[in-house]
Amino acid sequence: MKHIFRKGNDEKKPVLLLLHGTGGNEEDLLPLSGMISPESSVLSVRGNVLENGMPRFFRRLSEGVFDEADLIFRTNELNDFLQEAAERYNFDRDNVVAVGYSNGANIAGSMLFHHEKSLKGAILHHPMVPRRGIEIPSLAGLPVFIGAGKNDPICPAHETEELEQMLSQVGAKVEVKWEQMGHQLTRSEVEAAAEFFKKEWL
Repeated sequence: MKHIFRKGNDEKKPVLLLLHGTGGNEEDLLPLSGMISPESSVLSVRGNVLENGMPRFFRRLSEGVFDEADLIFRTNELNDFLQEAAERYNFDRDNVVAVGYSNGANIAGSMLFHHEKSLKGAILHHPMVPRRGIEIPSLAGLPVFIGAGKNDPICPAHETEELEQMLSQVGAKVEVKWEQMGHQLTRSEVEAAAEFFKKEWL
């Protein structure tokens, strides 16, 4: 997978796995890493799927309707890539926190749903429920931050509320930051994510 790896100054801090939104790339969320944990190593990945020329992490059938088979395949692909990257760049595979926006947040959520202990935590900006009707592994004590917009046309409020409930039911420590905004990622939302990160891992 196309990616950028930047070694941090403090190897004890979680590695930030940056996952862009639709049409983005591995450069997009690099500024967030500086706000959230400037001393952490960073692995920023580009999605392997193209939709009308725009990179994504998995296919969708229509707006808000995921191609579940591809979602599962791409989630496994990303999980495998993380293991390869950990060996290549010599970082602790068990000390990775995902930071995803939109489509990137969805595949990070899918990792939580499908691979137990794949992440040490997650910061999900405007995610949707990745899958329904499956048994989610235990996420006991796992910190998850969700940034959401009350007026988000792509990810409506009830989607956020359902995801929060699903994660909480399997033990995750979920904090939701609501903005009176749409689907855009705001500075105040990232600042709240940074505070959450400091509280949990610094």
